[in-house]
Amino acid sequence: MLVLVGLPGSGKTTVGRQLARRLAIPFVDSDHAIENRLGCSVREYFEREGEARFRDIESEVLNDLSQTHTGVLSTGGGAVLRPENRQCLRERGRVFYLRSSPEEVFRRLRYDQNRPLLQVSDPMARLRELFDARDPVYKEAAHYVIETNRPSVSTLVNMIIRQLEHIGELPTNQKTGTASQSMNANARS
Repeated sequence: MLVLVGLPGSGKTTVGRQLARRLAIPFVDSDHAIENRLGCSVREYFEREGEARFRDIESEVLNDLSQTHTGVLSTGGGAVLRPENRQCLRERGRVFYLRSSPEEVFRRLRYDQNRPLLQVSDPMARLRELFDARDPVYKEAAHYVIETNRPSVSTLVNMIIRQLEHIGELPTNQKTGTASQSMNANARS
């Protein structure tokens, strides 16, 4: 299992989808899995029940997914805040931290109304606080740090694939037992 962690808006879902497509393996977004379990949006649940209860549900879902999912897993921005989440993801998968600066995330999210932790009067200050508090935790959880800066999604996917090739852990398609042909051709270009 390949796991993507990072700040809200760092590109985990977008990169994760394309990575899974290139490798011809399944993709799951943990926030979508949580919403399926809850029957409502993360934002609604977060506002109604509070962050602590949301983190309980998130831990349950991450534990379940890390035991059963064999593809790419995109996590929520706070997924690695709890030590047990960092441990289960790190032990059961290869964790990639998509490291984005607060300024880059703000540029991407400035009009997004669906991020509960950013619905504050000064979202840029909040992103800086999140980055300062979470960057060490993301690094602790990660096997690899990918600096996102401003590369394209396909460049980020290629960076992850090259890292997996380098360590000899390129996932295979469960149906065919081989890495996808299109992925092999693209990884060399």
